[in-house]
Amino acid sequence: MSFFANFRIQDLIDILLVAFLIYRILLFFVDTRAMQLVRGVLIIAVLGALARAFDLRTITWLLGHLLSAIIIAIPIVFQPELRRLLEEIGRGRLLSGSERADKLAESWADDLTKAIIYLQQHKIGALIVFQRETGLREIWRSAVQLRAEITQELVLSIFWPNNPLHDGAVIIDKRSVVAAACYLPLSDNTDISRWYGTRHRAAVGVTEASDAQALVVSEEQGHVSLAIHGRLSPRPLTDEQLSRFLRRYFNPQEENLTTLQKLGRELKSQWPKLNW
Repeated sequence: MSFFANFRIQDLIDILLVAFLIYRILLFFVDTRAMQLVRGVLIIAVLGALARAFDLRTITWLLGHLLSAIIIAIPIVFQPELRRLLEEIGRGRLLSGSERADKLAESWADDLTKAIIYLQQHKIGALIVFQRETGLREIWRSAVQLRAEITQELVLSIFWPNNPLHDGAVIIDKRSVVAAACYLPLSDNTDISRWYGTRHRAAVGVTEASDAQALVVSEEQGHVSLAIHGRLSPRPLTDEQLSRFLRRYFNPQEENLTTLQKLGRELKSQWPKLNW
């Protein structure tokens, strides 16, 4: 009761401001390596609190020193992320991150749409994998790691004929081009038409092993196919479907329910047995 008696309105404002800043900083680190570190630190802190509550002195001592070592190592290991955070604070963008994220998502979707349409028109084969919740580290760690900005020019240069990186797949997350020249597991599904080549089987294979989605540009026909949940679209995607798919991937909140329902009906007509 004494706590509430001494509680001031300034204390409430102070708590809310700190909570909001922590929320914005955590939101900034979503889908980055730093987020995994934050989870690890929280787990160690919870274990340390439990060990202290049960008076496990040795474990408490070990976890306390481990946590101290991790905190010291944070500025060294995650220097790029911290530098980017400070840059955003200096530009005044940290508090308006959602608006900036929407603009970036739209730019990435537009650039990728233009790049894929160009590849389609010139019949340049391509395979692009879109990473989602399941990490694909075991695939891209042995490939050429890029962590580059998503641009039309970059995607076109990667898949340009005779480029050293054009044979493999490109893996994209919701922030960057993660890696190129990635070799994916091929599907053993016998239902796939024998007319499909290695790119299509690789696209199906990676979507069988994870929740990733993949777009394939056929070198022979110039068609764009979507692989999801271990299945290929029986008909090529139109330019409009391609654009909507990419916008929904980079910014799921962008499209209204009507647009999503429309896209869902179109895809469901192509995959009648697939639960959308």
